[in-house]
Amino acid sequence: MSEVRLLSDAPWLASGPAARVLGLLNANGEEARVIGGAVRNALMRIPLADIDIATTALPEEVIRRAKRAAIKSVPTGIEHGTVTLVVDGHPFEVTTLREDTETYGRKAKVAFGRDWVRDAERRDFTINGLSVDASGVVHDHVGGLADIEARRVRFIGDPAQRIAEDYLRILRFFRFHAAYGAGEVDRAGYLACISGRAGIAGLSAERIRMEMLKLVVANGAAGAVVAMGDGGLLLPLFGGVAYTGPFAAMIEIEGLMGLAPSATRRLAALTVAVTEDARRIASRLRLSNAEAKALDSMGHRWWRLPGMDEARAKRRLYRLDEEPYRDRLLLAWARTGANRDVEQWHALATLPQRWRAPHFPLRASDFIARGIAEGPALGHVLTLAEDAWLAADFPLDPQVLSGIADQTVSRFTRDHRL
Repeated sequence: MSEVRLLSDAPWLASGPAARVLGLLNANGEEARVIGGAVRNALMRIPLADIDIATTALPEEVIRRAKRAAIKSVPTGIEHGTVTLVVDGHPFEVTTLREDTETYGRKAKVAFGRDWVRDAERRDFTINGLSVDASGVVHDHVGGLADIEARRVRFIGDPAQRIAEDYLRILRFFRFHAAYGAGEVDRAGYLACISGRAGIAGLSAERIRMEMLKLVVANGAAGAVVAMGDGGLLLPLFGGVAYTGPFAAMIEIEGLMGLAPSATRRLAALTVAVTEDARRIASRLRLSNAEAKALDSMGHRWWRLPGMDEARAKRRLYRLDEEPYRDRLLLAWARTGANRDVEQWHALATLPQRWRAPHFPLRASDFIARGIAEGPALGHVLTLAEDAWLAADFPLDPQVLSGIADQTVSRFTRDHRL
């Protein structure tokens, strides 16, 4: 199976850092091509991220040529044939053609070679098995061009074998379908993922986190997550209930609000009903401190938000600040349904754009002047006064503020019998 097509509109092949690396390696009997995601994205007219290169040259030869051309080389994975070349500040992973002679988990014994077909056949999905040479000719040995046209994510060769080589490919299958696929997931790949789902238990939390945070923000995330749930894949990932309805609602709400997709916000919609859920997910996925804090905030009493009026919303915004307020509000909206009370929810969500909370105007000196000594009592009085100020709807009139201060001191003195 081999098809050749010319990649048009790829100026990075003709000039620039990538072209320089290809020129360096395409000489004296050796060949180099751009491989994988860069080729896939160029064919699908999606912006490129990293540009990876494969070559027939051995790693030592790659390093030798780079040194001769005054290009920095870093042996990032030299035992597997990978050297990173840095050209004008742009890193390029250059990997010698190889084939697996033995696989166990994510690791494999590899043999370096010169066979482009064998190298393509060891990759995960057909759309990632393409390569393009310096002249722009796309080489397809695994049916990737047809799958790009069909927007189909399909394992190369036997799906069960590909998955057994690395169980992270289960998550990658759904992530790539969400990002590049259309319609239903490939049936053979789906059944293989279900059959191999026990292997998820052996994956590191960090790698699961990385895949899931990418998956939930992909264009087709809603359908991919439903397919994962139907296949029994979400429970072993999260160790608890997954809420696919609120997840789909959150995606719709972000669209209604004109917000960029947020991985943390979408993860909360999918997994968090109470703060205990947030803490479990943070632990299972080894979330960063910022991610864990955001999930915990969103899950904290979100059920008090539906139906609140603008006065309550202002107090909530004052307490939480803009981003935590918006994210908790959107979680509450998603959990009650994206299409219910849309105008009311939209008004509450846009409150930070229409109103900025003033700073609490009373100071410690206001209460020291009224006989409250410095120390814990002063902090307590300030808290009581702030609560009263919020209940009065943020007044700034000096007379009203003086009245709040007097009433707070009187109440505190009465309650503590000072």
